[in-house]
Amino acid sequence: MTATLHYLYDPLCGWCYGAAPLVKAAREVVNVRAHGGGMMTGPRRRSVTPKLRGYVMPHDARIAQLSGQPFGEAYFNGLLQDATAVFDSEPPTAAILAAETLAGRGLDLLAALQVAHYVDGRRIADRAVLIEVASALGLAPAEFTTALDRQSGAAVQGHFEDTRALMVQLGAQGFPCFALHIGGVTKSVDFSRYLSRPQEFQDWLREQTPPAAESAVHRFACDADGCTL
Repeated sequence: MTATLHYLYDPLCGWCYGAAPLVKAAREVVNVRAHGGGMMTGPRRRSVTPKLRGYVMPHDARIAQLSGQPFGEAYFNGLLQDATAVFDSEPPTAAILAAETLAGRGLDLLAALQVAHYVDGRRIADRAVLIEVASALGLAPAEFTTALDRQSGAAVQGHFEDTRALMVQLGAQGFPCFALHIGGVTKSVDFSRYLSRPQEFQDWLREQTPPAAESAVHRFACDADGCTL
């Protein structure tokens, strides 16, 4: 029975970074489909200011405590002190779409960009950084740049609209949001109980998605050594 775990995220969402080990664990047992929500786009883009720093740091500390995810000094005392930096979800989401269309590696790039942001303190809204991080994953810079151009602008805006429509459908209030689709039914998943426990999340997903029953040819089969029933 085929199962898909829909993952609604934003690359600048701290709780999505906290849930990154769950996404990694889930990918080993089910198909994970990512939907970027555009949390910090357009008028919601934010320049780094003392006010922004004061707002996010307590949240980040809580995320680190509950999830075990590391936050780097380059982030806390570098990026969050950089008044020239802008938090904009659109460029990294376009890059994630580009990596997915180019090589099926959108979620790999998301994970790498989260580390670049929260650990290394890099500006993941900057085009040059996006190309460098993608290149480190093995994506050819020229091909990735072309794919990034195609996924920017109207393409990524359309993706945001689709994600927002899915959020309404699921009754989701924010990011991250997980929903498991199996057997024609989609149900929301409470991920919070599994923070810092990705193995338990993976085990739960396995329980929800039992292997397909063996076909008759496998249950009753003969080979050179005889037949098994």
